[in-house]
Amino acid sequence: MSITIRPFGQEQNGFPVTEYTLTNARGAAVSILDFGGVITNILVPDRNGKLGDVNLGFDDAKAYTVDSGSMGALIGRVGNRIADATFDLEGQTYPLVANNGVNNLHGGPEGFNLRMWKVEQTEGKGVNSLRLSLVSPDGDQGFPGELNVQVTYTFDNQNVLGIEYVATTSKTTLVNLTNHAYFNLDGHDAPTVEDLELQVFADSVSGVREGLIPDGTMIPQSDVVYGFDKPKRMGDVLQYTDTDAEMQAAGGVDFNYCAGNDRMTKCIAVLYSPKTGREMKVITDMPGVQVYTGQGLHQMGKGGIQYRPFSGMCLETQRYPDAIHQPYFPSIVLRPQEVYYTKTEYVFGIR
Repeated sequence: MSITIRPFGQEQNGFPVTEYTLTNARGAAVSILDFGGVITNILVPDRNGKLGDVNLGFDDAKAYTVDSGSMGALIGRVGNRIADATFDLEGQTYPLVANNGVNNLHGGPEGFNLRMWKVEQTEGKGVNSLRLSLVSPDGDQGFPGELNVQVTYTFDNQNVLGIEYVATTSKTTLVNLTNHAYFNLDGHDAPTVEDLELQVFADSVSGVREGLIPDGTMIPQSDVVYGFDKPKRMGDVLQYTDTDAEMQAAGGVDFNYCAGNDRMTKCIAVLYSPKTGREMKVITDMPGVQVYTGQGLHQMGKGGIQYRPFSGMCLETQRYPDAIHQPYFPSIVLRPQEVYYTKTEYVFGIR
């Protein structure tokens, strides 16, 4: 096990950015930036033992600052959407920045994906860890309370990438942290995820209204064409993009799948590549996962690879979108006497 570092250019304010690479005994590796907590590379073997990068990304820090689609980054304070970019909390109304139509997305235009994080690295016998720390001041992006955040990345000899999130606040606030990595188990340089197979272990999917805002309903996965209650080839689902009303509005798949059992660890999704034999299990204590098929991709990626719609896909573990406006959703309210904690693992294997 080892951790190596290298310079990775500068972020938007001119601060130097460092890339940390966690390599295990098998030669598999994960690389992470101190800027945005961005995952830049995930190097894991295929069924023949050949290592390949299954994570979309860019070659330098500047590319992660402009029109990046939140590529690989830590998302906060609140991942996903808040309707009408406003919320009420303890008798006070908090206006946010509308950066997704009339709604707030991923905490605002200057979210945690655009921050420099403090890094502590630890090399272990069977696991390497990288702890990233950030202080988000009271009023940051419109949210109340000073928020102290620690995110710990781990990578072990079993090719398990862990992400542990911890936060405390000085005032009652909202928190829903996640990571926005784009995966393609055929390789980041493969043209599409359409040949991948996905299964999501959730009873239902959030019904949505305009702007992909949940309307409070829960629809059985078996009742929608974008259900993954059984393993499905992504291309077989994406073919409905132009004919299904919800998928047409989203431009593909961009929906929250509801497993429930908040704070209980479970396998919420499995992604598989028949071509390479690579499999990724998503283990989390979160109740939901946002499946996003990367329809907004259009950037020039690392190694000169042109990313296009459906070149990669996200599996963002989360509490449900717009939970502050839905009283029956798992709460995203964090109070000063509480500790926010959640953990997600991406378990890479072959079959």
